[in-house]
Amino acid sequence: MFTGLVEETGIVRSVQPGQGQSVRLSVDTGIVADGISIGDSVAVNGCCLTVVAIDGKLLSFDLLGETVRRTSFAGLGPGALVNLERSLAVGQRMGGHFVTGHIDGVGTVRSLVREGEDFVIRVAAPAELLPYLVYKGSVSIDGISLTVAGVEGDSFHVCLIPHTMDVTNLKERKSGDRVNLEADMLAKYVERIIEARSSRQG
Repeated sequence: MFTGLVEETGIVRSVQPGQGQSVRLSVDTGIVADGISIGDSVAVNGCCLTVVAIDGKLLSFDLLGETVRRTSFAGLGPGALVNLERSLAVGQRMGGHFVTGHIDGVGTVRSLVREGEDFVIRVAAPAELLPYLVYKGSVSIDGISLTVAGVEGDSFHVCLIPHTMDVTNLKERKSGDRVNLEADMLAKYVERIIEARSSRQG
């Protein structure tokens, strides 16, 4: 479980083919490597991955072919910035919102523009995610906990303060880039409860 509050950005050092369709992703980190152990979970661009190798500050993760296909990792290469967050510890202050690290779909950046001191990013979302995107609701973009500022057709937009741009990989994003999306977990539970009640009544 994560909060969506990015601790730092890491730099991808390599993406190497593994067994079958899997790949090994190696990321140069900073504070995220502090106290980390083999088997620990780290959110990389919002995707929960397991640490399989540690070499100083270099952390490596094995990605299944399914993970690569269903995330934006397919286009990831050396030098790319990725958002990093260690899993939530018991007793830790809870900021952001509950983020599971299970990517629901991949969105495409439509635009990223500056408005005054802030920024607005507009993202086209897969049709199956649109019902979960509501005004003032929560959404995770590349592992960043953000608040939906508006939904328009097949896209939504969020407003970003300069701090978010400074400490995340969004400062590198441009039109056409793919981003990992995770809808608010509470919205999915509400949908499931309503479906279950409707089926019993039917």
